[in-house]
Amino acid sequence: MIRIFISFLLIFHLHASAQKMSGSVSDGASGLKIAGASITLSGSGKGTVTDSAGLFSLEGEGTIQVSAVGYKTARLIPADDFLNIELVPEARQLQTVEVTGRVAKDYNSDYSFSATRTAARNKDIPQAITSITKELIADRQAFHLADAVRMASGVIPSSYYNQYTIRGISQNEEGQIINGMRTRQYYFLQPLTTNIERVEVIKGPASATFSSVDPGGSINLVTKKPLANARKEASLSAGSFSTFRGMLDFTGPLNESRTLLYRVNGAYQQARSFRDMVNNQSVLLSPSLSYIPNDKTALNAELIYSNMAGTLDRGQPIFGAVAGETKLNSTPVSLNLGASNDFFNSKELIMTGSLAHKLTSQISFNASYMKQSWTEDLQEHRTTNAFAPDMENRPVTSLAAMQFVQRRQFWNTDNLNAYFNFNFSTGKLRHKLLAGYDLSSWHKLKGGGQNAARGFLLKDGSVAGSFVPANAADYQTITINGKLLPKPNVSHFDLQNPLYTIRNVQDYNLNVRTALPAARTTTSAVYMQEQLQTGKLTLLLGLRQEWFEDITNYKAPNTLTVRKTALLPRIGLTYAISKALNVYATYLEGFQPQSNTVSLMPQTGTLPAGSQFDPLRSNLKEAGIKTDLFQNQMRLNVAFYEIIQRNILMNANDPVNPDRLVTRGQERSRGIEWELAGYITPEWQVNASYSWIDAVITRDQDESLIGARKQNTPKHSASLWTRYNFTKSSFLKDLGIGLGVQHQGNKVPWFTRGFLVPAFTVFDAALYYIPARSNIQLALNAGNVLNKTYWLGAQNYLRLFPGAPRNMTLTLTFRF
Repeated sequence: MIRIFISFLLIFHLHASAQKMSGSVSDGASGLKIAGASITLSGSGKGTVTDSAGLFSLEGEGTIQVSAVGYKTARLIPADDFLNIELVPEARQLQTVEVTGRVAKDYNSDYSFSATRTAARNKDIPQAITSITKELIADRQAFHLADAVRMASGVIPSSYYNQYTIRGISQNEEGQIINGMRTRQYYFLQPLTTNIERVEVIKGPASATFSSVDPGGSINLVTKKPLANARKEASLSAGSFSTFRGMLDFTGPLNESRTLLYRVNGAYQQARSFRDMVNNQSVLLSPSLSYIPNDKTALNAELIYSNMAGTLDRGQPIFGAVAGETKLNSTPVSLNLGASNDFFNSKELIMTGSLAHKLTSQISFNASYMKQSWTEDLQEHRTTNAFAPDMENRPVTSLAAMQFVQRRQFWNTDNLNAYFNFNFSTGKLRHKLLAGYDLSSWHKLKGGGQNAARGFLLKDGSVAGSFVPANAADYQTITINGKLLPKPNVSHFDLQNPLYTIRNVQDYNLNVRTALPAARTTTSAVYMQEQLQTGKLTLLLGLRQEWFEDITNYKAPNTLTVRKTALLPRIGLTYAISKALNVYATYLEGFQPQSNTVSLMPQTGTLPAGSQFDPLRSNLKEAGIKTDLFQNQMRLNVAFYEIIQRNILMNANDPVNPDRLVTRGQERSRGIEWELAGYITPEWQVNASYSWIDAVITRDQDESLIGARKQNTPKHSASLWTRYNFTKSSFLKDLGIGLGVQHQGNKVPWFTRGFLVPAFTVFDAALYYIPARSNIQLALNAGNVLNKTYWLGAQNYLRLFPGAPRNMTLTLTFRF
């Protein structure tokens, strides 16, 4: 009995003396709490996970281990009853191909997988990279890509389409880079951002990493990947211009061991516009799965389905065409030249598979494959970029000459990227050697075609492509506003008396009927890259051998094949002055073959319109600093650069032959840019940027343009977005506020140098309500709060792109 009593006392004593600890786990960079972090007590088998508020409690004593996906594991011996544990974000080396998502929830993403084909901190990459995270996208309600990228320094929207000027250089490629792999879309309708984890703008001609990319920079969309911790989010939005949206984002583990993860993103939008006759309806669905059975192997499979239907917006026409005198507000900013039965439909399906496998502790193999199918179906009325002529061929500046266009295209795209990583040391030198192979193939299928009605009607019933006054007696005539004019094939648009009707396309003489020839474009390359580190110095060396082949009339008579090759070097140097400050310098070369398939417009003629031109060549010289401020709470990047590009392919802006192309000899762009992102306090985030660009034409067939300013490029541009959440001690504790500023200097239009697009500064604001710090948020976003009239850019007098007037969006978000 005494032994039993003593044993009971010992057990009671041990139980009573067991330590009970509790605490919170947060992101060391942002201060945000981490849900689902694992807490284990070494040697005891005991463990727990943090709740949705990042809190935990655990009985026991000794060393605890704290881990979470995307963070470095922490080990510590508790010194207090309540522990405040901060984890350091980490780009996991296993994810040489990105297979799990980003855990942090802030405006700053400090790593990239695509810039060097391997996981690397942006600070260690000798090249400017801008990352726009999903949190910044959500806070700004940047539902379309153009709304997101305008926050990056030096990125200027060129129009309403998915085309931009980056560092003073207009994009030539119309495809999209998704997860480092190129797709083929014309994307006249802006892509949605619901499934985007972050938008990376990799500055300069990154042809050593990607095939055929633009000299100014590449916009890489990184899609959301599965997380090991359950997160669910859904939102509903309603706003100006008859806008309705719904979005969802669900992710988490599918099994107890958390080796199988899932994510589903979806979005629906139905919206009109402040522009007449413009509307769109978009559906996006993107599921993905990741399988990580151990620390050696990771697999990811992803699907993107996108269906966008709406109308193209070709811009606002204005009266005039008198250099230096024409008023941009001579017509309302809502004025559009389309018809009510115009449409543009774009359907896309993308499937991607990725594999990362460690063969040994020093060698890993990585591979990704993407398959895309894209279909375009277009019917539209648009201007010929000219005013209507009178019988003496003088422009009547109140009448826009019109054309009618139908087009269908069918494309398949295949991408393959496979490479080995070798991590080893030789003495004091540490090596990260990469050797790989790329393949990108675009296939334009048979069955596509383009029809057009343009020109003027002759008395014999035929159509003349242009009006010749000497043969005026041969033309049918029409009287408009008291003026006698040659009768157009497609009725002119009266800018003084806009009239929108359902146009009967049977009334037109489709005088241009062309089958779009089947074509295949293939780019293959082998490449090597060495990241050599010794002490504080890191040297990045790259060499890429590329083979380009373009086949027009693929598997058809009169096949035309164009082949080009290039050897592309890359060299970069990074020096760590301190733990927080890196300086770098880099030299890159770019190469873009120009062919009948890869060009600004879908070619419809029988001649190889693109292949007659030399490849676009470019080079970048850049130096800069990347630094962490305020104990890693803020990051500042500053870059100085010069880009030279030669053999620039351009649309000739010829009303008689709208698809004709010409080349410009050389352009030079120099600039300075800086970007700042991070936390001022744990409640106050900021994202800011500034860019100064001096871009000029240095060689052109028109000698009067030499030394002239590059089109669509403001010398000065800047952006700011900041959000502040009131503290728990404030009587406004459930509220947050946001403020944004966007500034651009004046710009020269794309094709007409007779006027300037004026400078503008636009203010945005937001109010956030989170009742009792719950998982529900109500956000009211206001764009252009001062209701300023401004223009994003212009092509000519008949195509200006005004910005939206004051607009509001109300969004209710549930997180559970």
